[in-house]
Amino acid sequence: MSTPQPNRMMAMFAFDSSQLTKSAVNSIRIALGVTGFIALIVGVFMTFWARESAVVLTFMLAIYFVIAGLAYLGIGLFSKGLSGGARALDIVLGVVFVVGSIIMFANPTESAVVLGIFLGVLVGILWIIEGVVALAQSGNSSSKGWSIFFGILSLVAGVVLLFSPLWGAVILFIVTGISLIILGIVQIVRAFTFGRGMVLSD
Repeated sequence: MSTPQPNRMMAMFAFDSSQLTKSAVNSIRIALGVTGFIALIVGVFMTFWARESAVVLTFMLAIYFVIAGLAYLGIGLFSKGLSGGARALDIVLGVVFVVGSIIMFANPTESAVVLGIFLGVLVGILWIIEGVVALAQSGNSSSKGWSIFFGILSLVAGVVLLFSPLWGAVILFIVTGISLIILGIVQIVRAFTFGRGMVLSD
């Protein structure tokens, strides 16, 4: 069975500009513009007001914890078809979610710091594992030098992040914000330029 060529694969997901109507182009432009604007605004907040953005994200996570906790409590208390053990686990999980949300609402700044440290440690561990995998597979790689370089770089970055997880999380947060700013600007430009030169149907 032959595999599709890359250009044929791209053609499968392409659209025929002659089939687009003016309203369809306008809808796409609006979608690109709105998503770009949201990405730009979020990116600016994450880059220049990282602490405040982290607190807002903590509040959003706390709201999710409340909803999830109430849902699990409802399942545990009112689902008669479940076994006693399953219902007990749902109730315990619901209580943990609700208690976690109360703590996060009561101490948003401290909770944001804890989440930042957790994120930094998690990413550090992932980078170390990725570096080990890259080094282990470098012998079979067609670009052995680059694989070894990436593996060492990933290991070093992971170890540094483990020793300073909070600073690492702040840097990751800011880098994400800058990336969102760039992506947002690109999307907004696409919104203004999309559809130019196309032959559109009514």
